[in-house]
Amino acid sequence: PQALVDDTEDVSLDFGNEEELAFRKAKIRHPLATFFHLFFRVSAILTYVCCDWFSRSFVGCFVTVLVLLSLDFWSVKNVTGRLMVGLRWWNQIDEDGKSHWIFEARKVSPNNIAATEAEARIFWLGLIICPMIWIVFFFSTLFSLKLKWLALVIAGISLQAANLYGYILCKMGGESDLSKATASFLPQAVFQTACSGDFQKPGLEGLEIHQR
Repeated sequence: PQALVDDTEDVSLDFGNEEELAFRKAKIRHPLATFFHLFFRVSAILTYVCCDWFSRSFVGCFVTVLVLLSLDFWSVKNVTGRLMVGLRWWNQIDEDGKSHWIFEARKVSPNNIAATEAEARIFWLGLIICPMIWIVFFFSTLFSLKLKWLALVIAGISLQAANLYGYILCKMGGESDLSKATASFLPQAVFQTACSGDFQKPGLEGLEIHQR
């Protein structure tokens, strides 16, 4: 009888890599941080749009939106970016009055995943879309001549654009020279106030730090 030749190959099944890939795509490891990444900025937008329905006090609405914007700026800059995408930035002024950008990025290793795809997608979508909404508010306020809201809208654009700009530079590793051209357009007071003191203390383990 003719011998049967077994030409099949043993294939090792690496379920660990498949599980890790599925984990990175779907898992949200920091649900609380993910919630507050969107909560403050969405609440500020909804409060601005609906404040006339709930209150006739301009000062009350102005202060409420400004507080929400400030909470959003601090939480995104110091907490959610560090947890959701492993990035952190700050801008400090030296003794000579020069502005320096400092960036932190968590080193990625098999045992230390910087971010899942779901968290990263939520982080960047929230970071990009909300400033665009405030830009729309700026033009609508300007064309409708509701100039009393203009200062609040500009504050919203400045605070959220500052976070977006900082994280874009941080994502690129601080290698872009755009900072010199763009920093002058962002209110210096925002950086000196919001980026000073405790905000400048590193809070990540295993960091790659870049300074310009």
